[in-house]
Amino acid sequence: MSSEEKTWQISSSSVPPPPSSHFVGKRDDIIRRGRVTKLVNGCRDVLVVYHHGEFHAMDMRCYHAGGALELGDIEEFNGRVCIVCPWHKYKITLVEGEGLYQAVDNPTVKPLITHWRSKGVKQRVHKVTEVNEDIYVTLNDSRETIESDYYQTDTYRSNLRIQKVS
Repeated sequence: MSSEEKTWQISSSSVPPPPSSHFVGKRDDIIRRGRVTKLVNGCRDVLVVYHHGEFHAMDMRCYHAGGALELGDIEEFNGRVCIVCPWHKYKITLVEGEGLYQAVDNPTVKPLITHWRSKGVKQRVHKVTEVNEDIYVTLNDSRETIESDYYQTDTYRSNLRIQKVS
């Protein structure tokens, strides 16, 4: 999915959901809660966020260290809406899944002059569709590996189960 595409769309009541989409919840329930998590297709933990009139979906765990993004604040950085990982404060754009950071032009010059920069796409984002007030997610099927993919693997889940037992 290109960063130019809008990841959320509304369908009319006569149009069925896309065939590869997965029901996440009722529109009003998600709006009231602000965000929900769901295991989609039995293999991917997805976070759906409602923010300023739009739905967004992305992998539930932060690409950096697996932080629970459903607990993160939503803030704007340089005009871009991000979810901030509660563990290490990594900033991830809701629309593209880009990691943002504040770069310093020249650390020897005071005061420091900083600019927001992109690390590139780090978090897998998914398409959200609304049909008849039901919210569906279509998983991003790009074959390109993205850092957040690791937290969707059996290896990670096995390690997580071991840590919980210990």
